[in-house]
Amino acid sequence: MSYQLLAIARQFADSASHITPLGNGLINDTFLVKSASQPFVLQRINTQVFPNPEQIMTNLVSLSQHIAQKNSADVRLQLPQILSTVTDDSLYQDEQGGAWRALSFIADSESLEAVRTLDDVRQTGQALGHFHRLLSDLEPDSLHDTLPGFHITPGYLQQYRQALAETSVAQDAYCAEFIDRFQHRADELEAAKEQGLLSLRVIHGDPKLNNFLFDINSLQVISLIDLDTVKPGLVHYDVGDCVRSCCHNSDSGVFDLERCRALLTGYLNEAAAFFTDHDYQYLYPAIRLIPFELGLRFYTDYLQGNRYFKVTEPEQNLRRAAEQFRLCESILAHEPAINRLITELRPGE
Repeated sequence: MSYQLLAIARQFADSASHITPLGNGLINDTFLVKSASQPFVLQRINTQVFPNPEQIMTNLVSLSQHIAQKNSADVRLQLPQILSTVTDDSLYQDEQGGAWRALSFIADSESLEAVRTLDDVRQTGQALGHFHRLLSDLEPDSLHDTLPGFHITPGYLQQYRQALAETSVAQDAYCAEFIDRFQHRADELEAAKEQGLLSLRVIHGDPKLNNFLFDINSLQVISLIDLDTVKPGLVHYDVGDCVRSCCHNSDSGVFDLERCRALLTGYLNEAAAFFTDHDYQYLYPAIRLIPFELGLRFYTDYLQGNRYFKVTEPEQNLRRAAEQFRLCESILAHEPAINRLITELRPGE
């Protein structure tokens, strides 16, 4: 396999000499490649998840061009740059039909698998808000929807019901009961969008903690990576997912309100430039919804035989689902405190 990987890497740089796995993503396969000039990131795009990988690349070009037009002093994030093949293509297709792309490697940086300090969380929120602000004047319809249905919770609920009707796997009592209890909230954000209360904007789609790169010297966030899911959507899905990732205390399994304060403080320092009254109003529903949505996706995948998320053993997605539902329960218990926090952080309050 290493020989095959090296041959693929040399489609982007004929001096590629060494390949090692990079990161722990659940969708794409990612590698770090050493070459005579500079290291770069090689990825096999999961075409079962992203059936049109060329659309991903088109979106990345649009993002880069839009940000390049900004005043450089106002841009504090560097996005990975697309590297072309030796035949000047953005993608390489292997003999099995796999789609490969190469991106620049952000040197002297690291991703975090766990929060170290509250400042890590504040910076993560601020970087996400900065990303949203940089793209707030990019027409969302100019981008491809690389993952139709992504973050549309009512759609995931329908997939769950279908899986439930077709599976021979025994239901987990806790997960099934929690879904039944929470499902009436599933369309809250989508209903607000349909009513014109929330607007489509450009979103990242997967802003979990380990997609933010920190400079190893300054400890500042310098990049936001894994841009395959950039698409038109509600920024509330991004905020909810970032809170879910950063404010979940993995030791206790509960929601960390102080981390949430740090994250929203950083985020709203940037997002206040474009947020509306309704945007603030729907922050808590987003924070509440996203752990439920992800738990629902994990549980449905478990019922379907683990087709989507990578697993190392058959019940891993079941445990992932239960963990997200417990986080959601903790967020529900913190509802008054989270709403007070959002009110405190609104300008003029």
